[in-house]
Amino acid sequence: MSTLLISGGTVVSATGRTRADVLVDGERIVALVEPGSTALGADLASSVDRVVDATDKYVIPGGIDAHTHMELPFGGTQASDTFETGTTAAAWGGTTSIIDFAVQKYGEAVETGLAAWHEKAGGNCAVDYGFHQIIGGVDEQSLKAMETLVDEGITSYKLFMAYPGVFYSDDAQILKAMQKAAELGLMTMMHAENGPAIDVLAEQLYNQGKTGPYFHGIARAWQMEEEATHRAIMLADLTNAPLYVVHVSAKQAVAQLAAARDRGKNVFGETCPQYLYLSLEEQLGAGGEDGFEGAKWVCSTPLRSRAEGHQDAMWAGLRTNDLQMVSTDHCPFCMKDQKELGRGDFRAIPNGIGSIEHRMDLLYQGVVTGELTLERWVELTSTTPARMFGLHGTKGVIAPGADADIVVYDPNGHTSIGYEQTHHMNMDHSAWEGFEIDGHVDVVISRGSVVVSDGAFHGRAGHGKFLKRGLTQYLS
Repeated sequence: MSTLLISGGTVVSATGRTRADVLVDGERIVALVEPGSTALGADLASSVDRVVDATDKYVIPGGIDAHTHMELPFGGTQASDTFETGTTAAAWGGTTSIIDFAVQKYGEAVETGLAAWHEKAGGNCAVDYGFHQIIGGVDEQSLKAMETLVDEGITSYKLFMAYPGVFYSDDAQILKAMQKAAELGLMTMMHAENGPAIDVLAEQLYNQGKTGPYFHGIARAWQMEEEATHRAIMLADLTNAPLYVVHVSAKQAVAQLAAARDRGKNVFGETCPQYLYLSLEEQLGAGGEDGFEGAKWVCSTPLRSRAEGHQDAMWAGLRTNDLQMVSTDHCPFCMKDQKELGRGDFRAIPNGIGSIEHRMDLLYQGVVTGELTLERWVELTSTTPARMFGLHGTKGVIAPGADADIVVYDPNGHTSIGYEQTHHMNMDHSAWEGFEIDGHVDVVISRGSVVVSDGAFHGRAGHGKFLKRGLTQYLS
Protein backbone atom coordinates (compact mmCIF):
# COMPACT_ATOMS: atom_id res chain seq x y z
CA MET A 1 0.00 0.00 0.00
CA SER A 2 1.52 3.32 -1.06
CA THR A 3 0.93 6.79 0.35
CA LEU A 4 0.40 9.98 -1.60
CA LEU A 5 0.08 13.65 -0.64
CA ILE A 6 -1.63 16.26 -2.80
CA SER A 7 -0.14 19.50 -1.56
CA GLY A 8 -0.76 23.20 -1.97
CA GLY A 9 -4.13 23.06 -3.71
CA THR A 10 -7.61 24.41 -3.06
CA VAL A 11 -10.04 21.61 -2.26
CA VAL A 12 -13.42 22.34 -3.83
CA SER A 13 -16.57 20.57 -2.65
CA ALA A 14 -20.25 21.04 -3.39
CA THR A 15 -20.50 23.33 -0.36
CA GLY A 16 -17.31 25.36 -0.39
CA ARG A 17 -13.59 25.55 -0.94
CA THR A 18 -10.58 25.49 1.37
CA ARG A 19 -6.82 25.37 1.20
CA ALA A 20 -5.84 21.88 2.33
CA ASP A 21 -3.44 19.06 1.62
CA VAL A 22 -5.00 15.65 0.95
CA LEU A 23 -3.37 12.52 2.34
CA VAL A 24 -4.03 9.21 0.62
CA ASP A 25 -3.11 5.80 1.98
CA GLY A 26 -3.65 2.96 -0.46
CA GLU A 27 -7.03 3.40 -2.16
CA ARG A 28 -8.60 5.73 0.40
CA ILE A 29 -8.38 9.33 1.55
CA VAL A 30 -7.26 9.35 5.19
CA ALA A 31 -6.95 13.05 6.04
CA LEU A 32 -7.31 16.66 4.96
CA VAL A 33 -4.77 18.84 6.74
CA GLU A 34 -3.58 22.42 6.65
CA PRO A 35 -0.91 23.00 4.00
CA GLY A 36 2.51 22.06 5.35
CA SER A 37 0.94 20.65 8.50
CA THR A 38 2.83 18.36 10.86
CA ALA A 39 -0.35 17.61 12.78
CA LEU A 40 0.00 13.89 12.12
CA GLY A 41 3.41 13.80 13.80
CA ALA A 42 5.75 14.19 10.84
CA ASP A 43 6.56 16.29 7.84
CA LEU A 44 4.05 14.65 5.52
CA ALA A 45 5.79 15.59 2.30
CA SER A 46 8.95 13.74 3.37
CA SER A 47 7.16 10.71 4.75
CA VAL A 48 4.91 9.72 1.83
CA ASP A 49 5.78 7.73 -1.27
CA ARG A 50 4.68 10.44 -3.70
CA VAL A 51 3.83 14.12 -3.62
CA VAL A 52 1.54 15.74 -6.20
CA ASP A 53 2.03 19.50 -6.37
CA ALA A 54 -1.34 21.24 -6.70
CA THR A 55 -0.19 24.79 -6.05
CA ASP A 56 -2.62 27.33 -7.57
CA LYS A 57 -4.85 24.48 -8.73
CA TYR A 58 -8.20 23.01 -7.72
CA VAL A 59 -8.45 19.62 -6.06
CA ILE A 60 -11.85 18.09 -6.77
CA PRO A 61 -13.51 14.69 -6.46
CA GLY A 62 -13.25 12.57 -9.60
CA GLY A 63 -16.10 13.00 -12.01
CA ILE A 64 -18.95 10.50 -12.16
CA ASP A 65 -20.63 10.10 -15.54
CA ALA A 66 -23.93 8.43 -14.70
CA HIS A 67 -25.11 7.89 -18.28
CA THR A 68 -22.92 6.04 -20.76
CA HIS A 69 -23.44 3.40 -23.44
CA MET A 70 -20.29 1.42 -24.18
CA GLU A 71 -20.61 -1.20 -26.93
CA LEU A 72 -24.36 -0.56 -27.19
CA PRO A 73 -26.01 -2.31 -30.16
CA PHE A 74 -28.03 0.28 -32.06
CA GLY A 75 -29.30 0.71 -35.59
CA GLY A 76 -27.50 -2.26 -37.09
CA THR A 77 -24.14 -1.41 -35.53
CA GLN A 78 -22.81 -0.78 -32.03
CA ALA A 79 -21.27 2.11 -30.11
CA SER A 80 -17.64 2.41 -31.17
CA ASP A 81 -16.12 2.76 -27.70
CA THR A 82 -15.37 -0.45 -25.86
CA PHE A 83 -15.29 -0.45 -22.08
CA GLU A 84 -11.51 -0.19 -22.31
CA THR A 85 -11.34 2.69 -24.78
CA GLY A 86 -14.30 4.52 -23.27
CA THR A 87 -13.08 4.38 -19.68
CA THR A 88 -9.56 5.32 -20.76
CA ALA A 89 -10.98 8.42 -22.46
CA ALA A 90 -13.03 9.09 -19.33
CA ALA A 91 -9.87 9.06 -17.22
CA TRP A 92 -8.15 11.50 -19.56
CA GLY A 93 -11.03 13.89 -18.97
CA GLY A 94 -11.16 13.63 -15.19
CA THR A 95 -14.00 11.11 -14.91
CA THR A 96 -13.14 8.31 -12.50
CA SER A 97 -16.45 6.41 -12.39
CA ILE A 98 -19.11 5.62 -14.96
CA ILE A 99 -22.53 4.04 -14.74
CA ASP A 100 -23.33 2.24 -17.97
CA PHE A 101 -26.59 0.63 -19.07
CA ALA A 102 -26.94 -3.13 -19.14
CA VAL A 103 -29.49 -4.01 -21.80
CA GLN A 104 -32.38 -6.42 -21.67
CA LYS A 105 -33.64 -6.74 -25.21
CA TYR A 106 -37.25 -7.59 -25.98
CA GLY A 107 -37.80 -11.32 -25.51
CA GLU A 108 -34.60 -11.78 -23.51
CA ALA A 109 -34.32 -12.41 -19.78
CA VAL A 110 -33.11 -9.49 -17.66
CA GLU A 111 -30.49 -11.78 -16.12
CA THR A 112 -29.12 -12.65 -19.57
CA GLY A 113 -28.66 -9.01 -20.54
CA LEU A 114 -27.01 -8.17 -17.23
CA ALA A 115 -24.62 -11.11 -17.51
CA ALA A 116 -23.64 -9.97 -21.01
CA TRP A 117 -22.71 -6.52 -19.70
CA HIS A 118 -20.64 -7.98 -16.87
CA GLU A 119 -18.83 -10.00 -19.52
CA LYS A 120 -18.19 -6.92 -21.67
CA ALA A 121 -16.92 -4.76 -18.82
CA GLY A 122 -15.22 -7.19 -16.43
CA GLY A 123 -11.45 -6.86 -16.52
CA ASN A 124 -11.58 -4.19 -19.23
CA CYS A 125 -12.28 -0.90 -17.45
CA ALA A 126 -9.63 1.68 -16.63
CA VAL A 127 -11.86 3.36 -14.02
CA ASP A 128 -14.61 2.10 -11.72
CA TYR A 129 -17.97 1.25 -13.23
CA GLY A 130 -21.52 0.36 -12.29
CA PHE A 131 -24.68 -0.50 -14.18
CA HIS A 132 -28.21 0.71 -14.58
CA GLN A 133 -30.57 -1.89 -16.07
CA ILE A 134 -32.52 -1.20 -19.24
CA ILE A 135 -35.83 -3.06 -19.17
CA GLY A 136 -36.53 -3.49 -22.86
CA GLY A 137 -39.60 -5.65 -22.45
CA VAL A 138 -41.89 -5.17 -19.44
CA ASP A 139 -43.67 -8.45 -18.73
CA GLU A 140 -44.23 -10.71 -15.74
CA GLN A 141 -40.76 -12.25 -16.02
CA SER A 142 -38.93 -8.93 -16.17
CA LEU A 143 -41.02 -7.49 -13.34
CA LYS A 144 -40.06 -10.49 -11.22
CA ALA A 145 -36.40 -10.08 -12.22
CA MET A 146 -36.45 -6.48 -11.01
CA GLU A 147 -36.69 -7.89 -7.49
CA THR A 148 -33.14 -9.22 -7.78
CA LEU A 149 -31.51 -5.98 -8.95
CA VAL A 150 -30.85 -4.43 -5.53
CA ASP A 151 -28.92 -7.52 -4.42
CA GLU A 152 -26.86 -7.17 -7.61
CA GLY A 153 -25.96 -3.59 -6.66
CA ILE A 154 -28.15 -2.16 -9.42
CA THR A 155 -30.64 0.25 -7.90
CA SER A 156 -31.89 2.06 -10.99
CA TYR A 157 -33.47 0.93 -14.23
CA LYS A 158 -34.44 2.62 -17.47
CA LEU A 159 -37.55 2.60 -19.62
CA PHE A 160 -38.10 4.11 -23.07
CA MET A 161 -41.14 5.99 -24.27
CA ALA A 162 -39.39 6.09 -27.67
CA TYR A 163 -38.11 3.55 -30.23
CA PRO A 164 -41.19 1.39 -30.94
CA GLY A 165 -40.16 -2.13 -31.82
CA VAL A 166 -36.82 -1.82 -30.04
CA PHE A 167 -37.05 -0.58 -26.43
CA TYR A 168 -40.49 1.06 -26.33
CA SER A 169 -42.80 0.61 -23.32
CA ASP A 170 -46.42 1.69 -23.46
CA ASP A 171 -48.20 3.43 -20.59
CA ALA A 172 -49.55 0.20 -19.10
CA GLN A 173 -46.07 -1.32 -19.02
CA ILE A 174 -44.60 1.84 -17.51
CA LEU A 175 -47.30 1.83 -14.84
CA LYS A 176 -46.52 -1.77 -13.86
CA ALA A 177 -42.77 -1.16 -13.78
CA MET A 178 -43.16 1.97 -11.68
CA GLN A 179 -45.39 0.13 -9.22
CA LYS A 180 -42.69 -2.50 -8.82
CA ALA A 181 -39.98 0.17 -8.55
CA ALA A 182 -41.86 1.99 -5.80
CA GLU A 183 -42.15 -1.28 -3.90
CA LEU A 184 -38.42 -2.01 -4.21
CA GLY A 185 -37.01 1.51 -3.88
CA LEU A 186 -35.55 1.51 -7.39
CA MET A 187 -35.03 4.77 -9.28
CA THR A 188 -36.96 4.88 -12.55
CA MET A 189 -34.94 6.49 -15.35
CA MET A 190 -36.98 7.57 -18.34
CA HIS A 191 -36.23 8.37 -21.96
CA ALA A 192 -39.15 10.76 -22.39
CA GLU A 193 -40.16 11.22 -26.02
CA ASN A 194 -43.41 10.20 -27.70
CA GLY A 195 -41.92 7.53 -29.93
CA PRO A 196 -44.99 6.48 -31.97
CA ALA A 197 -45.81 10.09 -32.87
CA ILE A 198 -42.17 10.79 -33.74
CA ASP A 199 -42.17 7.84 -36.13
CA VAL A 200 -45.17 9.31 -37.95
CA LEU A 201 -43.49 12.70 -38.28
CA ALA A 202 -40.23 11.11 -39.44
CA GLU A 203 -41.99 9.07 -42.13
CA GLN A 204 -43.86 12.13 -43.36
CA LEU A 205 -40.62 14.14 -43.64
CA TYR A 206 -38.89 11.30 -45.47
CA ASN A 207 -41.78 10.99 -47.93
CA GLN A 208 -41.46 14.73 -48.62
CA GLY A 209 -37.82 14.20 -49.61
CA LYS A 210 -36.51 15.76 -46.40
CA THR A 211 -33.90 13.11 -45.64
CA GLY A 212 -30.83 14.94 -44.28
CA PRO A 213 -29.57 14.77 -40.65
CA TYR A 214 -31.13 18.16 -39.83
CA PHE A 215 -34.60 16.63 -40.06
CA HIS A 216 -33.84 14.19 -37.27
CA GLY A 217 -34.35 17.08 -34.86
CA ILE A 218 -37.39 18.39 -36.69
CA ALA A 219 -39.12 15.01 -36.39
CA ARG A 220 -38.32 14.82 -32.69
CA ALA A 221 -40.07 18.12 -31.96
CA TRP A 222 -39.96 19.64 -28.49
CA GLN A 223 -43.68 18.96 -28.09
CA MET A 224 -42.87 15.23 -28.21
CA GLU A 225 -40.45 15.65 -25.31
CA GLU A 226 -42.67 17.89 -23.22
CA GLU A 227 -45.69 15.62 -23.64
CA ALA A 228 -43.77 12.48 -22.68
CA THR A 229 -42.09 14.18 -19.73
CA HIS A 230 -45.47 15.27 -18.40
CA ARG A 231 -46.90 11.79 -18.91
CA ALA A 232 -43.96 10.18 -17.10
CA ILE A 233 -44.37 12.61 -14.20
CA MET A 234 -48.07 11.78 -13.90
CA LEU A 235 -47.44 8.04 -13.90
CA ALA A 236 -44.71 8.48 -11.29
CA ASP A 237 -47.07 10.60 -9.21
CA LEU A 238 -49.75 7.92 -9.38
CA THR A 239 -47.37 5.14 -8.36
CA ASN A 240 -45.24 7.13 -5.88
CA ALA A 241 -42.11 6.10 -7.77
CA PRO A 242 -39.08 8.43 -7.85
CA LEU A 243 -38.45 9.54 -11.43
CA TYR A 244 -35.24 10.63 -13.16
CA VAL A 245 -35.69 11.98 -16.69
CA VAL A 246 -32.56 11.50 -18.79
CA HIS A 247 -31.01 13.81 -21.42
CA VAL A 248 -33.47 16.69 -21.08
CA SER A 249 -33.07 19.06 -24.03
CA ALA A 250 -36.28 21.11 -24.37
CA LYS A 251 -37.02 24.11 -22.17
CA GLN A 252 -40.65 22.99 -22.00
CA ALA A 253 -39.57 19.67 -20.48
CA VAL A 254 -37.57 21.56 -17.84
CA ALA A 255 -40.72 23.52 -17.03
CA GLN A 256 -42.61 20.26 -16.49
CA LEU A 257 -39.92 19.03 -14.12
CA ALA A 258 -39.84 22.34 -12.25
CA ALA A 259 -43.61 22.35 -11.80
CA ALA A 260 -43.56 18.81 -10.41
CA ARG A 261 -40.72 19.63 -8.03
CA ASP A 262 -42.59 22.74 -6.88
CA ARG A 263 -45.39 20.37 -5.88
CA GLY A 264 -42.89 18.41 -3.77
CA LYS A 265 -42.58 15.42 -6.10
CA ASN A 266 -39.48 13.22 -6.21
CA VAL A 267 -38.75 14.09 -9.82
CA PHE A 268 -35.27 14.78 -11.16
CA GLY A 269 -33.69 15.72 -14.46
CA GLU A 270 -30.39 15.36 -16.25
CA THR A 271 -29.06 17.29 -19.19
CA CYS A 272 -25.93 16.76 -21.30
CA PRO A 273 -23.16 18.99 -22.66
CA GLN A 274 -24.59 18.92 -26.17
CA TYR A 275 -27.80 20.57 -24.99
CA LEU A 276 -25.83 23.34 -23.29
CA TYR A 277 -23.57 24.22 -26.22
CA LEU A 278 -24.80 22.78 -29.53
CA SER A 279 -27.93 23.61 -31.52
CA LEU A 280 -30.01 22.86 -34.59
CA GLU A 281 -28.65 26.04 -36.16
CA GLU A 282 -25.08 24.70 -36.13
CA GLN A 283 -26.29 21.39 -37.45
CA LEU A 284 -28.08 23.15 -40.29
CA GLY A 285 -24.97 25.20 -40.97
CA ALA A 286 -22.95 22.02 -41.54
CA GLY A 287 -23.94 21.72 -45.19
CA GLY A 288 -27.58 22.80 -45.09
CA GLU A 289 -30.69 20.64 -44.94
CA ASP A 290 -29.19 17.98 -47.19
CA GLY A 291 -25.60 18.11 -45.88
CA PHE A 292 -24.47 14.95 -44.15
CA GLU A 293 -21.84 16.60 -41.95
CA GLY A 294 -24.59 17.28 -39.41
CA ALA A 295 -24.88 13.54 -38.77
CA LYS A 296 -22.13 13.79 -36.17
CA TRP A 297 -24.62 15.71 -34.00
CA VAL A 298 -27.55 13.30 -34.39
CA CYS A 299 -28.62 12.16 -30.94
CA SER A 300 -31.87 11.59 -29.08
CA THR A 301 -33.28 13.66 -27.58
CA PRO A 302 -32.07 15.92 -30.41
CA LEU A 303 -30.32 19.25 -30.47
CA ARG A 304 -32.72 22.17 -30.09
CA SER A 305 -32.99 25.61 -31.67
CA ARG A 306 -30.80 28.28 -30.11
CA ALA A 307 -33.21 30.96 -31.30
CA GLU A 308 -35.92 29.40 -29.11
CA GLY A 309 -33.74 29.64 -26.00
CA HIS A 310 -33.40 25.97 -25.09
CA GLN A 311 -29.68 26.17 -24.27
CA ASP A 312 -30.17 29.13 -21.93
CA ALA A 313 -32.97 27.23 -20.21
CA MET A 314 -30.67 24.27 -19.57
CA TRP A 315 -28.08 26.49 -17.88
CA ALA A 316 -30.82 28.17 -15.85
CA GLY A 317 -32.23 24.81 -14.81
CA LEU A 318 -28.81 23.76 -13.55
CA ARG A 319 -28.54 26.94 -11.48
CA THR A 320 -32.01 26.59 -9.95
CA ASN A 321 -31.69 22.83 -9.34
CA ASP A 322 -34.61 22.05 -11.59
CA LEU A 323 -31.93 19.97 -13.33
CA GLN A 324 -29.64 18.14 -10.94
CA MET A 325 -26.94 16.56 -13.07
CA VAL A 326 -24.95 16.71 -16.28
CA SER A 327 -24.10 13.34 -17.79
CA THR A 328 -22.98 12.65 -21.35
CA ASP A 329 -25.26 9.95 -22.76
CA HIS A 330 -21.94 8.89 -24.29
CA CYS A 331 -22.87 6.71 -27.26
CA PRO A 332 -20.24 7.27 -29.94
CA PHE A 333 -20.38 6.21 -33.57
CA CYS A 334 -17.85 6.81 -36.32
CA MET A 335 -18.92 8.65 -39.42
CA LYS A 336 -17.45 6.00 -41.71
CA ASP A 337 -19.49 2.80 -41.87
CA GLN A 338 -21.70 3.85 -38.93
CA LYS A 339 -23.30 7.30 -39.19
CA GLU A 340 -23.06 6.78 -42.98
CA LEU A 341 -25.69 4.05 -42.66
CA GLY A 342 -28.16 6.94 -42.70
CA ARG A 343 -27.09 8.66 -45.89
CA GLY A 344 -30.31 9.45 -47.70
CA ASP A 345 -32.48 8.60 -44.67
CA PHE A 346 -31.95 10.37 -41.34
CA ARG A 347 -34.01 7.68 -39.63
CA ALA A 348 -31.15 5.20 -40.14
CA ILE A 349 -28.40 7.35 -38.62
CA PRO A 350 -27.22 5.77 -35.33
CA ASN A 351 -28.18 8.16 -32.54
CA GLY A 352 -25.31 9.27 -30.33
CA ILE A 353 -22.51 11.71 -29.57
CA GLY A 354 -19.15 11.00 -27.91
CA SER A 355 -18.48 13.33 -24.98
CA ILE A 356 -17.13 11.31 -22.05
CA GLU A 357 -13.65 12.79 -22.39
CA HIS A 358 -14.84 16.40 -22.37
CA ARG A 359 -17.70 16.67 -19.84
CA MET A 360 -15.62 18.02 -16.95
CA ASP A 361 -13.91 20.59 -19.18
CA LEU A 362 -17.09 21.72 -20.90
CA LEU A 363 -18.83 22.24 -17.59
CA TYR A 364 -15.82 24.07 -16.19
CA GLN A 365 -16.07 26.50 -19.10
CA GLY A 366 -19.51 27.30 -17.70
CA VAL A 367 -17.73 28.39 -14.52
CA VAL A 368 -15.40 30.61 -16.55
CA THR A 369 -18.33 32.28 -18.33
CA GLY A 370 -20.34 32.76 -15.13
CA GLU A 371 -23.05 30.18 -15.75
CA LEU A 372 -22.06 28.12 -12.69
CA THR A 373 -20.04 28.44 -9.49
CA LEU A 374 -17.05 26.22 -8.79
CA GLU A 375 -19.05 24.47 -6.11
CA ARG A 376 -21.99 23.83 -8.44
CA TRP A 377 -19.55 22.41 -11.02
CA VAL A 378 -18.41 19.82 -8.51
CA GLU A 379 -21.96 19.15 -7.35
CA LEU A 380 -23.30 18.55 -10.86
CA THR A 381 -20.44 16.38 -12.12
CA SER A 382 -19.57 14.33 -9.05
CA THR A 383 -21.34 14.82 -5.73
CA THR A 384 -24.95 14.63 -6.92
CA PRO A 385 -24.34 11.61 -9.18
CA ALA A 386 -22.92 9.80 -6.14
CA ARG A 387 -25.91 10.75 -3.99
CA MET A 388 -28.48 10.06 -6.70
CA PHE A 389 -27.17 6.61 -7.51
CA GLY A 390 -26.11 5.07 -4.22
CA LEU A 391 -22.39 5.89 -4.11
CA HIS A 392 -22.34 8.76 -1.61
CA GLY A 393 -19.58 8.62 0.99
CA THR A 394 -17.40 6.41 -1.17
CA LYS A 395 -17.49 8.52 -4.32
CA GLY A 396 -18.18 12.18 -5.04
CA VAL A 397 -16.43 13.71 -2.03
CA ILE A 398 -12.93 14.44 -0.80
CA ALA A 399 -13.22 13.27 2.79
CA PRO A 400 -11.57 10.72 5.09
CA GLY A 401 -12.78 7.21 4.26
CA ALA A 402 -13.81 8.02 0.69
CA ASP A 403 -12.17 6.41 -2.31
CA ALA A 404 -9.16 8.42 -3.46
CA ASP A 405 -10.77 9.45 -6.76
CA ILE A 406 -9.27 12.90 -7.18
CA VAL A 407 -8.63 15.37 -10.00
CA VAL A 408 -6.11 18.20 -9.90
CA TYR A 409 -7.53 20.85 -12.23
CA ASP A 410 -5.50 23.82 -13.43
CA PRO A 411 -7.63 26.97 -13.93
CA ASN A 412 -4.64 28.66 -15.56
CA GLY A 413 -4.22 25.88 -18.11
CA HIS A 414 -5.87 25.58 -21.51
CA THR A 415 -7.47 22.74 -23.45
CA SER A 416 -8.13 22.76 -27.18
CA ILE A 417 -10.70 20.10 -28.00
CA GLY A 418 -10.51 18.35 -31.33
CA TYR A 419 -9.79 15.11 -33.10
CA GLU A 420 -6.08 15.88 -33.44
CA GLN A 421 -5.68 17.67 -30.09
CA THR A 422 -7.18 15.86 -27.09
CA HIS A 423 -9.12 12.98 -28.61
CA HIS A 424 -8.84 9.53 -27.01
CA MET A 425 -12.33 8.19 -27.74
CA ASN A 426 -12.61 5.46 -30.37
CA MET A 427 -14.14 7.71 -33.02
CA ASP A 428 -13.02 9.13 -36.36
CA HIS A 429 -14.25 12.66 -35.58
CA SER A 430 -15.08 14.97 -32.70
CA ALA A 431 -18.47 16.55 -32.14
CA TRP A 432 -16.57 19.19 -30.15
CA GLU A 433 -14.04 20.17 -32.80
CA GLY A 434 -12.67 23.65 -32.17
CA PHE A 435 -13.97 24.14 -28.63
CA GLU A 436 -11.50 25.99 -26.38
CA ILE A 437 -11.48 25.50 -22.61
CA ASP A 438 -9.90 27.93 -20.15
CA GLY A 439 -8.71 25.16 -17.84
CA HIS A 440 -6.96 21.79 -17.94
CA VAL A 441 -7.13 18.37 -16.28
CA ASP A 442 -3.58 17.96 -14.93
CA VAL A 443 -3.63 14.89 -12.69
CA VAL A 444 -6.24 12.15 -12.33
CA ILE A 445 -6.16 9.68 -9.46
CA SER A 446 -8.38 6.60 -9.35
CA ARG A 447 -8.57 4.80 -5.99
CA GLY A 448 -5.14 6.11 -5.07
CA SER A 449 -3.46 5.27 -8.38
CA VAL A 450 -2.26 8.11 -10.59
CA VAL A 451 -3.77 7.28 -13.99
CA VAL A 452 -3.11 10.57 -15.79
CA SER A 453 -0.22 13.00 -15.18
CA ASP A 454 2.37 14.95 -17.14
CA GLY A 455 0.31 14.60 -20.29
CA ALA A 456 0.47 10.79 -20.26
CA PHE A 457 -1.82 7.90 -19.37
CA HIS A 458 -0.49 5.63 -16.64
CA GLY A 459 -3.56 3.51 -16.03
CA ARG A 460 -4.53 0.09 -17.33
CA ALA A 461 -7.51 -1.95 -18.37
CA GLY A 462 -8.70 -4.00 -15.42
CA HIS A 463 -7.93 -1.38 -12.79
CA GLY A 464 -11.61 -0.40 -12.63
CA LYS A 465 -13.81 -2.26 -10.18
CA PHE A 466 -17.53 -2.97 -10.38
CA LEU A 467 -19.52 -0.66 -8.09
CA LYS A 468 -22.35 -2.32 -6.21
CA ARG A 469 -24.62 0.62 -5.54
CA GLY A 470 -27.02 1.26 -2.70
CA LEU A 471 -30.43 2.91 -2.89
CA THR A 472 -30.61 6.59 -3.69
CA GLN A 473 -29.72 9.15 -1.04
CA TYR A 474 -31.07 12.08 -3.05
CA LEU A 475 -34.75 12.77 -2.62
CA SER A 476 -36.21 16.26 -3.28
